[in-house]
Amino acid sequence: MAGVHDGASLRSALVEIASDFSFTWIAETRLLFNALAPRRFAELHHNPTALLSELTDDDLGRRLTPEYLEQLARVQGRLARDRGDETWWRERHGPDDLLVAYFSAEFGLDESLPIYSGGLGVLAGDYLKAASELGLPLVGIGLFYRRGYFRQRLDEKDRQIEHYPLTDTSRLPLELVPMAPVVELADDNGELVPVRLAVWRVRVGRVSLYLIDTYLEGNPDWAVTDTLYGGDRANRLRQELLLGVGGVRVLRQLGLEPTVFHLNEGHSALLQLERMRELVEEQGLSAEEALERLRASTVFTTHTPVPAGNEVFDPELLRQNVEGLVERCGLAWDDFVVLGKVESSESGFGLTPFALRTSEHANAVSELHGAVSREMWHGLWPERRVDQVPITSVTNGVHQRTWISGELEQLLGDTEPRFERARDLSPEQLWIAHRAGKQRLLDFVATTRGVRELDPDVLTIGFARRFATYKRASLLFSDPARLAALLADSDRPIQVLVAGKAHPADDDGKDVIQLVVDFARDLAAASRVVFLEDYEMTLARRLVQGVDLWLNTPRRPFEASGTSGMKAALNGVLNCSILDGWWAEAYSPACGFAIEGAADDGASETEQDEADAAALYAVLEEQVLPAYYERDEAGLPQRWIALMRESIAELGPRFGTARMAAEYVERLYLPAHENASRPASRVA
Repeated sequence: MAGVHDGASLRSALVEIASDFSFTWIAETRLLFNALAPRRFAELHHNPTALLSELTDDDLGRRLTPEYLEQLARVQGRLARDRGDETWWRERHGPDDLLVAYFSAEFGLDESLPIYSGGLGVLAGDYLKAASELGLPLVGIGLFYRRGYFRQRLDEKDRQIEHYPLTDTSRLPLELVPMAPVVELADDNGELVPVRLAVWRVRVGRVSLYLIDTYLEGNPDWAVTDTLYGGDRANRLRQELLLGVGGVRVLRQLGLEPTVFHLNEGHSALLQLERMRELVEEQGLSAEEALERLRASTVFTTHTPVPAGNEVFDPELLRQNVEGLVERCGLAWDDFVVLGKVESSESGFGLTPFALRTSEHANAVSELHGAVSREMWHGLWPERRVDQVPITSVTNGVHQRTWISGELEQLLGDTEPRFERARDLSPEQLWIAHRAGKQRLLDFVATTRGVRELDPDVLTIGFARRFATYKRASLLFSDPARLAALLADSDRPIQVLVAGKAHPADDDGKDVIQLVVDFARDLAAASRVVFLEDYEMTLARRLVQGVDLWLNTPRRPFEASGTSGMKAALNGVLNCSILDGWWAEAYSPACGFAIEGAADDGASETEQDEADAAALYAVLEEQVLPAYYERDEAGLPQRWIALMRESIAELGPRFGTARMAAEYVERLYLPAHENASRPASRVA
C-alpha cells in the first residue's frame, strides 16, 4: 500500500485511525489492532491508542505482511467513505445555521473510554455516531471522569466489589483544548470557590464531543470529576453544575452558538440558568422574556419513571451554589425554586420538573413511556387532560454498525447494512453466521472465565443489564426446581449467561447478584448458569451477537425503553420480554416472544412478580423450546430461523439511531430552531 513501508509509517496510519472513535463502528478495525497483539489488546480493554503506545516501530514493522496491508487499505477506504460529503443532512437541505448542543452526563462510545454506566450513556454514544453518519450539525457536551464508573468483581461471598482505576489521558485519543472557563461552586462550608475547567475534545467522525475535567493545578482538592455519579449530594450537584453551567461557558469560549439545546435527561438542566443570565445581562431581556426565549429552543428527553433516576436536591444546598446566578437572571429565589417542583408544598428541587418547565419540546423514549410520563408529570399542567400533557415520545434506537456481528454485516452489506436482505438469506447462511457469533462468545467465556462446559448446541439465554430491582434479574430464578429441570433436561436443555452491575449504593441490587451467583454455584455440576463479571460494552457486544434468546423481565411500566434487546434483535437473537418499553410497540409473534403475566393494574408487586414468573416459564416451555429444538433433516431449526430472519428485517431498521435522529430533527429540532430565531414576544 502506498505510503506504508515500515513500522513508523504504519504507526502514523494506525494513529490516525485510532484518534477518531469512528473506528468503533467498523468491525474490521478492531481486527486490525487485535492482530498486532491479541492478548495485550484485550488486557487494555481494546484501547487502540494504549496498544500503540506500547509497541515499538520494530514491533509494527514485523506486521507488514501483504494481508495486513490489504486489511489496512480496506479500513482506510471505509473511513474515507464515511467522512465523505454526501450525507442525509445535505440531501435534506436543512437550515445552514442550525446547531444542536447535546448535553449528557455520560457517553458510551467504547469500552476504552469508561465514562458511561449503562443504557443512558450507550444511547448517547450511539446517538453521536448516528449524528456523524447523517451529517447532522451537532456537538456533544459531557464530563470526563478520571476514574469513570466502577470495574466490578465479586468477593469470596459473591458480593459485588467496586474498584476505580485511574484513567491515563495520555493513552486515550483526547485533544486538550486551550481554554479554562470558570464555574463557581460551593465548598463544604457553603462558600463559593472558583473552579477552572479543562476541556478535552473527542472526535466521533463528523461530530465533536467536549468533555469537562476539573483535574487542574490550583483547583480545590474535591474530586468533582473523579467518578461517574460518585460522591455525596454536594458533589453530585457540583457535577450537574459543571455539566450545565460549565457546558454553556465551554460552548461560548469555543465560539459556538447553538440554536437548539438538547438535554439528555435532567442532569444538565441547570444550564438554563446560565442561558437565562446571558439573555438578561447581555441582550437586555426581562426574566419573563428570557425564560420564554430559552424554553422555545430547548429539547428535553426524560428517560425513566423510576424516582432514583430523577434527581432531587435540597434547596438550601442549591442556594449555596446558584443564588447569585439566580439573582443575575432577574428571578426571586422563591420564584426560581417553584420551577423545580410539581407541587409548591414539595420540599426538594427536582431537575426533571425544572427541565420540563423550561423546555417547550419534551419527549419520552418509547410510546408506552410517553403515556407513563404524561401521567407522571400531569401535575405540571393541571389545567390539561392527561393526554394533552406536552410530552411526546421518540422511541430510542441503537447504532447498528456498532452492534452488528461481522458475519451478518458481510451478508447484509458492510457499508450500510440493508436489514430487509435477511428475508432473502438461506436458512443455512443465517444459521452459520449466528453460530459463528455464538461460538465466539462461548470461546470467550471459556478463555476468560474458565467455563468450558457450555455447549453450542444448547439453547443459550442471555440476561444482561443494570441490576436495579425493577429489572427483576431474579425472576428467572424465582422457581429453582423448575429452572433446574430446564437446565438438566436431556432433550431440550437450556444454559444461561447473566451479566450486570448494581449501583454501588444499591444493596438490594447487590443482593440479586448474590442470589444469581449462589444459584449458579449450587448447580456447578451442570455448569449451565454463568455470571459474567464486569459488564461493559465489549462483553455486551459479544452477548447480543452470540446468545440465542435475549431475556428482559422488568416490572411494567418501569422500563422506559430498553436498548439491549434492540441490539440483540438486529443480530437475529430473539427477544423474550415483558411487554414494556420498546417491546410493547415492537413485539409480533413473527419475530419474538411476549411474557404476558399480570394484566390487572391493581395487582401488588408480589402478585405481579408471581404472575410474570409463571408466564415466563410457560413461554419458555411451550413456545421457545419447541421452536428452537424442532429440527429438519439437515439439523436446522426452520421455525426458529424464520423468527430470526423477521427480527433482523423488521426490527433492525425500525430501531436504529438513524431513524431516531431523523425523528428528533423533524419533530423537535427544527421547530425549536425556528422558534429560537423569532423575537421573544412572538415565540410560540
